[in-house]
Amino acid sequence: MENQGERSIRWIATAFGVSIVASLGLAVVYLLGGQPQAEGALLGAALGGISVGLVLWAKHLMPGGPEVQEREIRPEVAEAQAEVEETLQAGAEPIERRTFLAKMLGAAFAAFGIALLFPIRSLGGAPGRALFRTAWRPGSRVVRADGSPVRPEELAVDGILTVFPETHTEAADSQTLLIHLPEDVQPPGPPGWVPEGFVAFSKICTHAGCPVGLYEAESKKLFCPCHQSVFDVVDGAKPTEGPATRPLPQLPLSIDDSGFLVAQGDFEEPVGPGFWNRGRDD
Repeated sequence: MENQGERSIRWIATAFGVSIVASLGLAVVYLLGGQPQAEGALLGAALGGISVGLVLWAKHLMPGGPEVQEREIRPEVAEAQAEVEETLQAGAEPIERRTFLAKMLGAAFAAFGIALLFPIRSLGGAPGRALFRTAWRPGSRVVRADGSPVRPEELAVDGILTVFPETHTEAADSQTLLIHLPEDVQPPGPPGWVPEGFVAFSKICTHAGCPVGLYEAESKKLFCPCHQSVFDVVDGAKPTEGPATRPLPQLPLSIDDSGFLVAQGDFEEPVGPGFWNRGRDD
């Protein structure tokens, strides 16, 4: 007849077995494309099986409390040897069973680890330097959202236009504000970056990444509608109000031989929120 210890071992092994099956099932679901409800149920079963098995193990197979035995002053050698042999014989079977349970527990953790590899792998590779550069390159023509190139005479004074590098109109991190400043305004940035009064700044707010699309021609200020950051175009798009603390990166421009506006290169600083310089002193 099955005793309490054997029943406990059977239930513990069953719990670990459920965890192994659930973990392998979770891996299969990930491989097939994923399904949130199934993934949640299998994840719960995998962790629950391990938890239940460990609780039963602790409750039924681990010592239940302190045990005290009087120490004999001068035990007889023969009696001591017989007692040791009896104890070893009695404990051989539980040791074998617990070794089996330890293997089952190890298999449960291994299966769960295999299941975890798939969502970790789905995160993709490291971004590398991709966050530090955009699609702008030396000689990239300035184009509208429809891909048409921009000539200087096509944008009126104090006009503003959202532009992209040619063939990269889908690149959200490359969207740029092109502004035509009046002749009497001192252009911002290094000499040669603002041909015929045309200046360009990243459209991505340096606070939270919102699009900076509002321009007040009279004050020469750019406004972010999300958190009300204000950038002074004449002063190199430095923030004057709101939570933004870093200027909008400026794009160096020139005019090519065909009379189209082109970029001299990429932005000198990463666009968007300043993740890359956090922890540094301004």
